[in-house]
Formats: sequence, C-alpha cells, structure tokens
Amino acid sequence: MYTREQVEAAVKAKGYKWFESGDYNVNIVGIRNMDAGERVTNKFDDHLTISYKIDDDWFYEIFDCTTDPGDDWMDKPMNSKGCAILKPGQYPKSHKLRLHQGRYLALGQQNNVTVYRDRDKDGKYDFDESTVDTGLYGINIHRATKHAGKKSTRVDKWSAGCQVIASNDDWHCFLDICQTARDKWSNNFTYTLITSNDIKI
Repeated sequence: MYTREQVEAAVKAKGYKWFESGDYNVNIVGIRNMDAGERVTNKFDDHLTISYKIDDDWFYEIFDCTTDPGDDWMDKPMNSKGCAILKPGQYPKSHKLRLHQGRYLALGQQNNVTVYRDRDKDGKYDFDESTVDTGLYGINIHRATKHAGKKSTRVDKWSAGCQVIASNDDWHCFLDICQTARDKWSNNFTYTLITSNDIKI
C-alpha cells in the first residue's frame, strides 16, 4: 500500500495541483497498477486514494479499485471507436456528486476527460496516443457491489472506463468524505490519475 506522502510527492512531481488549504479540500488520486503491463487482469488491482486536512492534520484513505475497464466491455465495446481507458492526468473539476445511472449517489463526470480507445479485443490495454479521445463519456467514480460488508473481486461489467471501488464499505467511507467536502467547498471535484511507475518507493 502507498502512503499519503508518496502520493503527494508523485502528484507534485508531475506538476499537478495538490490541495492543502482548509478542511476537507480533498485530493482524489487514482493509481493504476502497471505490474501486469498491458494485460487485462479483470481484477480490482489499482488504488483510489483521498487525502485531506482537518485542523492542519492530514487524513488519508486508500481503497482497492479498478481504473481500467473489465474484460466484458473490452470484448464488447460500447463505443464504435473502442473501449474507453482513462488516460493518466489531472482533470480539474471533472466530477460532481450526482446519481450514477439514476440509481445511487456517486461522482459523475461533468467536464472533459481524455481516454485511450481500444477496439482490437486482444486481451491487452492499448495505451496508444494515436487513439486518444477527449470529451464527456460518463467516466464516473462509483462502487461495485451494492451489498454492505461485501467486496467485488472481478471487474467484469462494473467498468466500461469508470473508476470503481471494489468494497461497499470502502465506497461509503469515500462517499461520506466527498459529501462533507461538497458541503464545505462546492460540488466540483478534481480527479488525478497516475500510475504505479510514478510512485517513488
């Protein structure tokens, strides 16, 4: 597991903004696991982190997630251009709290993000700059299983490009922090995606 200090250092090394002023000024950072290279693992083997201050003390949570689409959508892309794979970067005010697919509160995409498009169905993620696509694609941040106390182990149809937290309990921890942040600041959340290669061990 990565520490908050490692995540902060990686974000700053990229020249991205790191929010430090005020209570619940959250830093939401996804970390894509590159250990498997480009292979589609269909596992929740990435991490989603949230860092914030209360009374000048740092608080930090790290959750198992996927930042990649599952094999269902890699094999049968929704979009004719190919399945969406979020490109690492910082996306200012990219998300807001709203209903995911009209069903439950999550962080929904509200501003443009950039994705790679993969349509060759070869069991590998294509991080190909020639396929990048920027726009509104419903790249939300949401949960997998709806069952309290449970944790999903296979991505399958949970992600067609969304960032998805595996554990229901972890999801509610994350959501509670985001709701407090919204109430103190605004309903605008910046999402930053880095890779495990960016973390200094």
